[in-house]
Amino acid sequence: MNYLEEYNYWLTKVTSDEKAELIALTEDEIQERFTLPLSFGTAGMRGVLGTGVYRMNNYTVARATTGLAKFILSTDKVNKSRGVVISYDTRIMSTEFAIVSAKVLAKFGIKVYLFENVRPVPVCSFAVRHLNAFCGIMITASHNPKEYNGYKVYGEDGAQMSPEDTEKVVAYINEITDYFSSEMVDVDIKAEDIRNSEGKVIADYINIIGKDLDSAYYDTIEKLCLSKDCIDKVKDEIKIVYTSIHGSGYVPVTTILSRLGMPLSVVESQANFDGNFPTVELPNPEMPQAMERAVELAKEVNSTIAIGTDPDCDRMGIAVKNNEGEFVLLNGNQIGVLLMDYILKRNIEKGTMPANPAVIKTIVTTNMASKVAKKYAATMFNVLTGFKFIGEKIKEWEKTGEYTYMFGYEESYGSLCGTHARDKDAVVASMLFCDMTCYYYLQGKTIYERLQELFEEFGYYKELSVSIEFKGLDGMDKMANIMSKLQKKFIDELAGNKVDNIEDYSSSIRKFSNGDTEVILLPKSKVILYNLECGDWVCVRPSGTEPKLKMYSSACGKTMNDAISLANKYIEDIKSIILSL
Repeated sequence: MNYLEEYNYWLTKVTSDEKAELIALTEDEIQERFTLPLSFGTAGMRGVLGTGVYRMNNYTVARATTGLAKFILSTDKVNKSRGVVISYDTRIMSTEFAIVSAKVLAKFGIKVYLFENVRPVPVCSFAVRHLNAFCGIMITASHNPKEYNGYKVYGEDGAQMSPEDTEKVVAYINEITDYFSSEMVDVDIKAEDIRNSEGKVIADYINIIGKDLDSAYYDTIEKLCLSKDCIDKVKDEIKIVYTSIHGSGYVPVTTILSRLGMPLSVVESQANFDGNFPTVELPNPEMPQAMERAVELAKEVNSTIAIGTDPDCDRMGIAVKNNEGEFVLLNGNQIGVLLMDYILKRNIEKGTMPANPAVIKTIVTTNMASKVAKKYAATMFNVLTGFKFIGEKIKEWEKTGEYTYMFGYEESYGSLCGTHARDKDAVVASMLFCDMTCYYYLQGKTIYERLQELFEEFGYYKELSVSIEFKGLDGMDKMANIMSKLQKKFIDELAGNKVDNIEDYSSSIRKFSNGDTEVILLPKSKVILYNLECGDWVCVRPSGTEPKLKMYSSACGKTMNDAISLANKYIEDIKSIILSL
């Protein structure tokens, strides 16, 4: 069917409210909503809420879940009884999408573990492993605007589903051309039904889980605390400020900090579950506006740090008081370096460092991390962007015993300490950051002062990330065309610094300036990385979910101003080259 035929077909199938929404659309809006379906990739699917094939709604969720169910049935028959964990955050329609997913799976006779209320990404990942489920579904759009929601799938190891299995799921999804053909169990399930049914089977194959699973999670992550003695000594002297920004992090973060006796002040006006995120423009803790109330409270209670987590609590933002008494936001690279330094340092001090420690970062994460790892004799591994690749290394080392995983992180504010989960865990990150704050407080240092010490030791690093958006239905095609042209072009220098080599991950080839080449031993991906002779780098990659081309730069300078200036010049140069193609 063309988009108008699809649109008219939907008019005959949807509810009266949905029909009214469709009738009110302009011709351009109809074309935008019905020409192409939401794409389903290795990060699942994500989109604006609304009616149509290019929107997140009950029909697109049911279709995706039907494809997942058919994939599960194509595997070993025991997997349908191992089941699927379903978790969801506080976003609009998250609970409803979780229920729809559960009802579709149950119709196929697949066991479902449905949480009684919102739970964050790390708890979903933990639950898949703890319950020996075959896979998991997380309903979330992370830190996107309130108009968005999404659908992520996890494999049996608790990491986001592998590209190979995702490809099979997508094939089953694409076979479904009628969005109204997905069947569900004939049971009326509402949010209040699951809220009051923990430990019960509320319909054939649908099991409601909650506090027992939570307790197992808390017991596991509490063991990752590195300085409980320091917390006990300073808990009456300092304050920690936390905001969940109306998201799913409120209960787990406050619970684990309370269990450790951590002194905590919560931003109460942002503690309620609300998918409209009424107190912020964007529920993203890396943005100053999202952290404003936390900073205000930190000033009131005389705290030196404020912590915020996003709606699905897989990313953590931090504001710290600088030497002038002003609060500044740390970026994801700085947060990750501080945590990595602390984890390695404390394990050495406590005598718990294994003989073969390893840490992992993505290729667009600061090189400063490699220098810190080297100081502590830990091996640094680089992987492609996407936390599933960090999860793959953990899985590999569990089998081989070659390395012991200590920490992994991305520049995009996500990290994981421990192997209880295989995705970003901002609950553990929040716990460890508070733990670290208490540790340095006893030494007469703030977190900001510790960061300056690291800069003095390893150099001042600045990383930037900027996107170019390609609007319109052909946006993805435009972006792909530019990437193709960029692959064929050897750039000699950026901001006056010579390019040593270019890593083209789509062809798995590293090209040196002298003409030599070598194979890149990482999975293929649409990424181009420019390594400069001075040690800095610039990277370009398309977004996996949106028509945006992402540009990254990393620069090291003798001062922070030097690093900032150079990082900006790299972005200006690569952007100019891209726009000229």
